[in-house]
Amino acid sequence: MGEMNFRSRVKAFYKGIVFNLSASNSALFTLYYKFFYYPEKGSLDDFTSRFSTISGKVTVIQVGANDGINNDPIHKFIKRDHWHGVLLEPQKYVFEKLLEQLHRNTKGITVLNVALDYKDGFKPIYKISVSNSRWATGLATFNREILEETIKSGYIERHAKKEGCPLPESKDEYIAEERVECICTETLLKKAGIDRTDWLQIDTEGFDFEVIKMFNIGVTRPAVIVYENIHLSPAIREECINHLKINGYVSRNYGSNTVAMRNPPEQLKQFFY
Repeated sequence: MGEMNFRSRVKAFYKGIVFNLSASNSALFTLYYKFFYYPEKGSLDDFTSRFSTISGKVTVIQVGANDGINNDPIHKFIKRDHWHGVLLEPQKYVFEKLLEQLHRNTKGITVLNVALDYKDGFKPIYKISVSNSRWATGLATFNREILEETIKSGYIERHAKKEGCPLPESKDEYIAEERVECICTETLLKKAGIDRTDWLQIDTEGFDFEVIKMFNIGVTRPAVIVYENIHLSPAIREECINHLKINGYVSRNYGSNTVAMRNPPEQLKQFFY
């Protein structure tokens, strides 16, 4: 138990250093990813790096940004290649203590403490009550059933034990509810002043297909869409792929993520065919 807590503290210390380097726009951080970072060939990171290089200025919308850095597939490219756009995170603690601090000096990036929905308003989001660490905040979802299944799997107990945080006697108390602000796609685009989306990044713990539908991709036509597929049922996964195909996208799974693109150029076709 003591060894696990020690490892957790060391890991947290290292992550804190990386966070501060990024938040301060340290040359060490940007130069590393510019000159010494080589993504695995054929990986999603490889695709992202090549797309970013080919495109030049990338306009991004990220739905479910969380802290903006840990387990975030686009953070290094936002910083390295000076992407522009808007990042959405509905959880108040995560937004104020982490995401807002991370990008306070990032020129061209706006962060909003909201969720995307079909209409403007407020609704409850469900999250883990016992911790504000990344493993817990990353599970926040509008679908309470997904969180309940995660609890049943023993995932919460394992990570709480590693962190050394106590758990309530009743598993019903593992879940907390937070009322969050929601805005629709039209409001978002108008508020952010975005008329073209190059990259739509989604990580909403099982709500990803709903976000794709509410983004009205037949009209907004983002060049690239990346979403998390791991929490989608087989039927919803297939429905999502068909929806993308109908709207002119080719797609491919890269582990727990799916990447979709409209008319990939010759340099990027290998990632889909």
